[in-house]
Amino acid sequence: MNAIEVDARGLRCPLPVIRLAAAARDAPAGTRITVLTSDPAARHDIPAWCRMRDHELREMTQVSDPAYLRFVVVVRPQPPKAAGAGSGSARASRAV
Repeated sequence: MNAIEVDARGLRCPLPVIRLAAAARDAPAGTRITVLTSDPAARHDIPAWCRMRDHELREMTQVSDPAYLRFVVVVRPQPPKAAGAGSGSARASRAV
């Protein structure tokens, strides 16, 4: 199993989630990503991101001295993207 650590301590919202998303983007399914963050908003943001992206949040731990949160996320397989989906290049044609 691949493992990635994202140290986002000292970064404020939305950067911890952005760093997690960047790490997960090209990671194969089954990759274990550990995120370390001191941002209290991450307590809600990272679980919400996992639900939206259908990744598994395995663990959320409050660490003290110094205080930070530790998340363990497992990347799940993602459905293939449809060609051109979301590109914004398609234009509706109108009859004049």
